[in-house]
Amino acid sequence: MIKEFDDDASPPFEIFEPASWRAPIVFNSPHSGSVYPASFLAATRIDMETLRRSEDSFMDEIVGHLGDEGFPVMRVHFPRCYVDVNREPYELDPRMFDGRLPSFANTRSMRVAGGLGTIPRVVGDGQDIYRERISVEDALMRIDLLYKPYHRALRRLVTRAHQMFGYVLVVDCHSMPSIGVSREDKKRPDVVLGDRYGTSCSPELIDTVEDVFASLGYSVGRNKPYAGGFITEHYGSPGSGMHSIQIELNRAVYMDERRRERGPQFRKVAADFSALADALAVLRLDAEDPFEAAAE
Repeated sequence: MIKEFDDDASPPFEIFEPASWRAPIVFNSPHSGSVYPASFLAATRIDMETLRRSEDSFMDEIVGHLGDEGFPVMRVHFPRCYVDVNREPYELDPRMFDGRLPSFANTRSMRVAGGLGTIPRVVGDGQDIYRERISVEDALMRIDLLYKPYHRALRRLVTRAHQMFGYVLVVDCHSMPSIGVSREDKKRPDVVLGDRYGTSCSPELIDTVEDVFASLGYSVGRNKPYAGGFITEHYGSPGSGMHSIQIELNRAVYMDERRRERGPQFRKVAADFSALADALAVLRLDAEDPFEAAAE
């Protein structure tokens, strides 16, 4: 089933680690994967173009060059509609499986209710992915062979950075459609920053990220409509020197959404992420508990 990822040409995920780290900042692109297993495509009821609407297309390229600038970069190659690593390990919708889910599965989360669990039932615009129910064994195998190895690798990277520097920052990089599903949705800013409403990183850090993007001409919002997913929550513990922030980049800024092509501002946006990395590299985030500092 997963043999499509077994060769060197298309591993499940990659880590680009610099020979010398400039700072303990890990740039992560978990939703830019576009290697679709043939067995998965054979089971779907919708076309490839519809499936690809859930991709954060080209985000791995926008941050990929940072590996040459002293910052580790991690990217996933399998698509999020196959396995979504930005969920709990077992957020599973019983409506889509043939068989009984294990008792420890979280079947009641809001993400599961929306069809967007660890094994998604729908693509972003609400269309069902599968023609018929898939086996529980298939779902558990995807989690064991793709989801868990990804998080083990990310955890090792984060732990090593924390041990070397005394603190670590995970920058979780995503993209969002330029308009929402509802016509009543407000126009989205160029960038939305998510810190789980102040719980996943220090105030200084998110202020710095906002200031950098604003100085470069981007409109910036916070936590709405995206406050950060499982990765931001799970790897963010500011009191322990572990910080995580989610960046959602409006696709209209850097690509042609309809044609799925890089836009004229693509290179500038990539350069702007270098400017962001430079600004974050000079921060020191291990001096004190940011929550205690904010209370003083």
